Amino acid sequence: MKMKTLLLAVICTISPLLWAQPPQTPAPRNPARAGHHQHMMEMHQQEMEAMKADVEKMKGSLAQMKANLATIKDVNELDRWRSNVEMWETLVSHMERMQKHMKSMGPGMMGSPGMNMPPAPPSPPAATKPE
Repeated sequence: MKMKTLLLAVICTISPLLWAQPPQTPAPRNPARAGHHQHMMEMHQQEMEAMKADVEKMKGSLAQMKANLATIKDVNELDRWRSNVEMWETLVSHMERMQKHMKSMGPGMMGSPGMNMPPAPPSPPAATKPE
């Protein structure tokens, strides 16, 4: 019985001390992981610039297609070209929305599970040198 009382007293004494401890700060970032993050940020920026260039090129081609509509005399051919222009307008507007979304999300979106991409793999533990 004395042992149970002693054990209960020790638990009651230690429990508040454990609850009062401040949360531990995470370990400093792994330099390899920081390098990976920097690489992902650069890759995101390159992809954003490439997408912007693609959208601008597509807008130019679309404007040329619209201008060519006035030269088409055959009604069936004109209907096909109008449908084609409409499809490309839809695609360009979709790409512009995606571009705005990617810009607002930043480079972190490239590995987010919501984008059907696996998260970035964890970096391997630092190798220790034998002594």
